[in-house]
Amino acid sequence: MSRTDSQQIASLFDQHGPRVYRRALRLLGNPADAEEATQEIFIRALRAAQGFRQQSQMTTWLYQITTHYCLNLIRDRTRRAELHEEHVAPMVDGTDKPDPAHPDDLLLLRRLLSTADERQAAAAVYVFLDGMSHEEAAEVLGVSKRTVGNLLERFQAWAGAQVSQQPPEPKKSGFLGFGRRRS
Repeated sequence: MSRTDSQQIASLFDQHGPRVYRRALRLLGNPADAEEATQEIFIRALRAAQGFRQQSQMTTWLYQITTHYCLNLIRDRTRRAELHEEHVAPMVDGTDKPDPAHPDDLLLLRRLLSTADERQAAAAVYVFLDGMSHEEAAEVLGVSKRTVGNLLERFQAWAGAQVSQQPPEPKKSGFLGFGRRRS
């Protein structure tokens, strides 16, 4: 990496680092993971800088990169955990499957996001977790407000089917107890 690249990353980080970190922390739930993700996001942002369309703000662009990176990281970790449970855990404890834990809503939401359709997951994060309006989410996603509504309906139907396969848990406000929907 050249000195100019390092200076560009430092400048971009000084301006937007705390916001990206908070976003990554909210999605990943772990400060160490959020720090690592933040570093990787800024490196990727610099590499993809020529693809930045000046149609949106830099913060919107970084917000999208952060969301997609973190969702992909969650998906990857979930898949590795599934492989571990499938192949390693039975050898360790002698049972076919470990006892399923009863996760709290946030853990359940992360699991659902790791296997959901990418566009539906992004819409769900923006509206249910971040509390954005459909209009705000539409702007970030680059789609219409109606499309956001459709993505959320499909996500909720899919997530409802996934959750119904698990033991029932007390219902809280919003989707799985997170945020509030604003149209």
